[in-house]
This record gives sequence, structure tokens and C-alpha cells, in this order.
Amino acid sequence: MVNYVEAATAPLKNTGAIRIYGPEAFDGMRKACQLTARCLDALVPIIEPGVTTEAIDNFVFEFGMDHGALPATLNYRGYTKSSCTSINHVVCHGIPNDKPLKDGDIVNVDVTFILDGWHGDSSRMYPVGNVKRAGIRLMEVTHECLMRGIEVVKPGVRTGAIGEAIQTYAEAQRCSVVRDFCGHGVGALFHDAPNILHYGRASDGPEIREGMIFTIEPMINLGRPHVKVLSDGWTAVTRDRSLTAQYEHTVGVTADGCEIFTLSPAGLDRPGLD
Repeated sequence: MVNYVEAATAPLKNTGAIRIYGPEAFDGMRKACQLTARCLDALVPIIEPGVTTEAIDNFVFEFGMDHGALPATLNYRGYTKSSCTSINHVVCHGIPNDKPLKDGDIVNVDVTFILDGWHGDSSRMYPVGNVKRAGIRLMEVTHECLMRGIEVVKPGVRTGAIGEAIQTYAEAQRCSVVRDFCGHGVGALFHDAPNILHYGRASDGPEIREGMIFTIEPMINLGRPHVKVLSDGWTAVTRDRSLTAQYEHTVGVTADGCEIFTLSPAGLDRPGLD
């Protein structure tokens, strides 16, 4: 049985209950999420061949510090970086390092800032130099999957409708949906209930209610959906080494749909693709 709790009175830990947030929380999330979106916008001219993911990570850290925010991943469960940078066949949780990006790479940068106690969580793909058509197409398909998932969000439908919309489109484009990772509740906590699967049926999952806040973050592969986690305990890669992409938004459920908190203020949600 699914429990829903008023976030203002609930304990600050993941109990499995789904938090229902009020207007003040939505205001706080807008600010945190827009800070994250502005950071991702600022990375557009920085990400090019020869730049290291360590330099990207340093930029994210400094951007947060300059705006009074902390990167949520820094020292989270032993993770030592301020962002995740996932290149080509890395599905998610790629660890920034001193290896330079190459012409033709595609890279996902995942950032979560904590601002005044609220978690703004978003990620985007960036083309590095001249990307082959297959990479561009995968990014386009993945972004469309995200937006189709968001489109079905409204009170009364189940979370499975999000997964069904994403899976239906991805597989129609001859791509596959990663099943090992999912979206999640977010707000006062980094990771909270419910889990948001990116595959499934519209009849599955808990009912979506006004005031819920969660991420939708599909990972879409050109090859098969299977992944493995490397020995570092974080980096997840496609088992068949096929190209993968991910986009992520944080949304808040309104009376008749949802608000995308992490939209780019500069319209750069799909950098290099338009």
C-alpha cells in the first residue's frame, strides 16, 4: 500500500512514503533547479575537444560555491566529485578525471545543487566537436523520450504511464531503455519515494498526486539495454559497449499537469542539436 504524507510534517528521511509538497516548497525547488539549469547552460561553451571532465567538475563546484549552493554528490555515499560526467558508452555515474574529451564524443553532465535545503537535479547531453549522425540521433530520441514522459504527468494517472510513454517511443525508434536505474522523488531529500521507472505499463505504479516532486531521467541505448557497474562501484556502462544517452528534468505536479523546474532559462536544454 502506498502512503502519501504532507512534506512539511514528515521526517527528513526516506521512509517509502510519498511526500506532498506545498507552495513554499515549489518556490524553493524553482530556485534550486534554476541554479542547476543555469550551471548546465554555462557549460555549453566550455565543453569542447581537449577539455577534461575534471575541469568540468571544478567549474560545477565553483559555480555552486559562487551562488551559495552545495553539490549534492560531493561526499555522497563516498562519491568525491561535484558532478557525474558520462561519456559515450557510460550510462551514468561517470567519475570526472583528467582524461580530455575527444572530437565526436557525447557526454552527459549530471548536476544537483542544494540551495537553502532544496535539491535541484538535472542532466543534459553535450556534443563534443563533430558528432556522428548516430550520436546526434540518439540524443534527439532520448530528449524526446524525456519530454513524452513529462507530457503524461498529471494527477490521477499512475507513474507507469511515464514509463510506458518512454518505452513505446524508444523502442519504436529501435533503441532500448535501461532498466537498472530510475527517476526518483526529490525535494528536501536527494533521493526519495517514489521510484520513476522509464518502462512499463500505464496501469503500474502509485497514483500521481498534486504536490509530488520527482525526476524523470531516461537512459536510452542504441544497442541492448543491459548494463554493468565497473569495479569503482559507480561507473555504469553498456554491456555491449553501445552508445547511450540521458536527459533529466525535475518536475512538480500541479492541479492539471506539471511544472518543469529545471528548464533552461536560455533555451539550451538541447545544446548543439537545433
